[in-house]
Amino acid sequence: MATARLDYVAPWWTYWLHNFPHFNFFFQSIDNTFKPEAASYQQSLIFLASVGAVGLGLSMLVLAVFLVCLCCCRKDIDEEAKRPNTCCLTWSAAITGLIICSAVGVGFYGNSETNDGVYQLTYSLSNANHTLGGINNLVAGTLGNVQTGLKQHLERLDEIFAAKSEFLNSLRFMQMMVNNVIHEMMALPDINKANVNLAAIADQTALVEYYRWLTYLLLLILDLVICLAMCLGMAKQTRWLLITIMAFVALSMILSWASLGAGTATAVGTSDFCVSPDKYIVNQTKDFLTADVAHYYLFCSPNLPNPFQQSLTICQRSLTTMQIQIQGLLQITVPIFPTAERDLLGIQRLLNSTEFSLHQLTALLDCRGLHKDYLDALIGVCYDGVEGLLYLSLFSLLAGCALSAMLCAIFRVWTLMGSRDKEYDDIDEEDPFNPQARQMSYNPRRSNIHSFCSYTSSLGSQASIQPPLPSASNASPPEYMNQSMLFGGSPRYENAPLIGRGSPPPSYSPSMRTTYLSMTDAQIRHFGTDFQA
Repeated sequence: MATARLDYVAPWWTYWLHNFPHFNFFFQSIDNTFKPEAASYQQSLIFLASVGAVGLGLSMLVLAVFLVCLCCCRKDIDEEAKRPNTCCLTWSAAITGLIICSAVGVGFYGNSETNDGVYQLTYSLSNANHTLGGINNLVAGTLGNVQTGLKQHLERLDEIFAAKSEFLNSLRFMQMMVNNVIHEMMALPDINKANVNLAAIADQTALVEYYRWLTYLLLLILDLVICLAMCLGMAKQTRWLLITIMAFVALSMILSWASLGAGTATAVGTSDFCVSPDKYIVNQTKDFLTADVAHYYLFCSPNLPNPFQQSLTICQRSLTTMQIQIQGLLQITVPIFPTAERDLLGIQRLLNSTEFSLHQLTALLDCRGLHKDYLDALIGVCYDGVEGLLYLSLFSLLAGCALSAMLCAIFRVWTLMGSRDKEYDDIDEEDPFNPQARQMSYNPRRSNIHSFCSYTSSLGSQASIQPPLPSASNASPPEYMNQSMLFGGSPRYENAPLIGRGSPPPSYSPSMRTTYLSMTDAQIRHFGTDFQA
């Protein structure tokens, strides 16, 4: 029953990338055919990789222009404004953080897709390498059995049957069959070189992919840490933290633009291969594989004949003919030459093992197994691999632009911090209501300041202290007391002096002032000189 054949169709994004302009160092357009060994093609990939350098240069130019505008065109902050308007800066930082987080999500997906595609490639290469290794072992084993084992047995039988010419004719015929098998086995392509190349490519690809995956993973984690540190830096507004964030943002921005250039060049080069992979493989294997063999495995079409079918058929017929000859000799010659039985049975065992190996070789040489590995490798590289590279390039582009904007925001925060420090420097240090002045005029003797409320509360606990009765006064209360009595029903007296709060002098009630003035010497020694007039 015929089986459905799988066909490879390159995805649309590989054609889009394949049509990117290819220029050498002299800005001359070159052919976009995948030729990695050609110097002109290598120059075109390096030219495409320079897009990262262009992006980095533009970012540096934008930063330079922003710094010039920030230093030369900055407006002075209004002296009456306690805090400058940072709404625009806050929204800019928030949007930049969201863009970086979105880019990191895209980068994680692209990194996973690329890793899956490369893993599928290396897995397919390992399977193909195992198949080719099995073919090589079977061919070598069959040749060893025929060239060494059969010839030794035939030489001994030739000595035993020297007196019987009819038996010697059978041996000559078997020798001719052995030569046919050897000739057809030698006609099979030498796949030792292909086996070594596939193993080397699989190992090198796996090693490069591991370091690529790890590098992108660390870059993605660095961007996330930068976002979190940026939020902390804008909240704390400390200079050392902003300097640290600035250094890591600059490093991440450089790595992002570099990864954009490397990802673009890799994606375009891989797409050039994916558009026409058959042509490149035929050219690379022409030294040890003929064109019909290469096309048989690359296309595996029912219309293409198996190039090994004739050789395998000749080997099978030769082994079957030798089996018939050995059966006849065992029946005829053993009664006459008993010593020939050992060699005849040895030849029979070798023929059986050789025929079994030939069946295995026929199955391995069929195009369906290697063609499936070939398609899996192409799908892994050209679908998952190139798609992942596109997502990684998008991540690099978004991260590079967003990190450039984040640097601008950091510079703006730095200038706002400088303006805030300048405002603090303009405050009069001799102002009694300046918190800095109070901190500078701090007296250790006044570390335990007792409020007037605590003093009055302590009066109730000391029975020996009896403040004198307040003297009667007919004087009218001040005007503000009359106003407060009109609106509130009672004078608005302060209950405690506002010590250390930088407020205007409080107003005390007459009873509080009388109690304050009636302090004894013992009470003054107890509370200190904090409340002395």
